[in-house]
Amino acid sequence: MATRRETLTQLVAGTTFALTGGRRGAADEPAPSAQATAAAPRSGPARIKIGQIGVGHAHATKVTVYRQSPDYEVVGIVEPNPELRARAEPQSAFQGLPWMTQEQLLDQPGLQAVLVETETRRSLDAAEACVAAGKHVHIDKPAGTSLVQLRRVLDAAAEKRLLVQMGYMYRYNPGIVFLRQFVREGWLGDIFEAHAVMSKEIPPASRRQLAEYPGGTLFEFGGYLIDMIFKMLGQAERVVGFTQHAGAVDDTIVDNGLAVLTYPRALATIRSTAMEVQGQTRRHVVACGTEGTIHVQPLDSPTVRLTLAKPRGEYRAGTQEIEMPRYVRYVDDAADMAKVIRGEKPTDFPYDHDFAVHRALFEACGLPLDR
Repeated sequence: MATRRETLTQLVAGTTFALTGGRRGAADEPAPSAQATAAAPRSGPARIKIGQIGVGHAHATKVTVYRQSPDYEVVGIVEPNPELRARAEPQSAFQGLPWMTQEQLLDQPGLQAVLVETETRRSLDAAEACVAAGKHVHIDKPAGTSLVQLRRVLDAAAEKRLLVQMGYMYRYNPGIVFLRQFVREGWLGDIFEAHAVMSKEIPPASRRQLAEYPGGTLFEFGGYLIDMIFKMLGQAERVVGFTQHAGAVDDTIVDNGLAVLTYPRALATIRSTAMEVQGQTRRHVVACGTEGTIHVQPLDSPTVRLTLAKPRGEYRAGTQEIEMPRYVRYVDDAADMAKVIRGEKPTDFPYDHDFAVHRALFEACGLPLDR
């Protein structure tokens, strides 16, 4: 009979976990190394040529993952803003990469894909240019400030059979993969409740940047949570948001947000604030069904607390905690992107899912749907 660990491995099969040594936990960014400029040689398919547009996004240093991956060759980076470029150039994630214009990058021979890591207000312009040039794209979250433009980008990508991958970094978190598998198997019964939280303490300078976008922290982080819930339950019938400025800081950011997602026989909630002390440690997602409950927390170093009405596979009735493999952000997203580009598998997150998530985020934040 398979052991519990073997069963877990089967449940999360197809995801490339970062099973590195040392203490269990997750780094926000993979540690840059001397290997960042030259990934180990690989046998088999040729490496995918990829570039990056922008360094203004908070996760722009994820390019390190692609530089270290044997699946990719990073051929160049673009940043037209001289201040942002000057700030980025000394960082190890970008050292050794050729800087070029967007036009030069998109003209690189053999370029197949582009990471869009601009400020949110610029991301869809860059993505649209990439798709027009016939390139697959990864767009970091949130997916821009225009639903109309996002629909146009996704439609153009579908017509050209190009991948658009959204930068929701917890999609291949082993705890979330485990949860999705349990839901697919029906082992939780009929899900009637789901809730998710993603908060942190945001310093004044970053608060001012987020204040640019209506919805504030909910706009910044809510997409991650809606993405998880929609993948479990499908699109909500209705999304209702509640937002406020609750912090003592004298700024205009919406720093406390809640959204309720309604289904015929289920309710889901998402929350995000800018003020929670050590909020990263309480980031979690919970799904409750008639046959059991799964609680994944914290998202960056996940443990699964599983409660079952009756045995399922190697898991007994009652409550048990299940240790997950060590999680490092972005590694599995990059690996999955390579498989999709090579035609080894279809995407797990089709165009309509991504559009529905962003539309729901707009509804939660009270943003207009026609712009």
